[in-house]
Amino acid sequence: MSLDPTSSPSSKLDDPPVASEASWTDRRLVQECLSGNEDAWAELVDKYKNLIYSIAIRWGFSQDDATDIFQSVAAQLLSELSRLREPDALAAWLIRVTANQCIQTRKQQARSEALCQNESALSGASQPGQTPETILHLARREQILRQALLSASPRCRRLIEMLFFENPNRSYPEVAASLGIAVGSIGFIRRRCLDQLKMSLEEAGF
Repeated sequence: MSLDPTSSPSSKLDDPPVASEASWTDRRLVQECLSGNEDAWAELVDKYKNLIYSIAIRWGFSQDDATDIFQSVAAQLLSELSRLREPDALAAWLIRVTANQCIQTRKQQARSEALCQNESALSGASQPGQTPETILHLARREQILRQALLSASPRCRRLIEMLFFENPNRSYPEVAASLGIAVGSIGFIRRRCLDQLKMSLEEAGF
């Protein structure tokens, strides 16, 4: 994303995201997909791929298995798109479908390897202290956070990603250079962006 390096630190702080498929609601994306808009389908898949992958990884699947699960869920989404009753509740639908696919994959692996013969082994909770219910709860919270970030202004979203989600985290000089702002303004903008993010999360019941 490009920002005007000559703008003042707060001039675009509250600008809404550019109107595009990325800013469409799930209902709008589904409608566009059903009308044959391939860009809308690509955006819909991109929007939820991290959610699907995160559930599979939390269940203890390898990256290859997680990719297979993602592809299966995406195929189910494509086939069921026209029958979705509540497109606005798509995230919850995907969480449920992904969980079911994880259970099915785990059972298939257990049968093929002659392992995990009892019910607890087939539950899919391979990580200590993480039951399927815990995994799904964490997935829902992560999705709320993703949605809150998507609703933030482009500058806020990029700043938060650089400071908190990139590994390693960016230094203030690197963030300032990337956003085209003064190093001294990072602290103020960071505080404003986090306040906005907190409000969005509280409204979503995070």
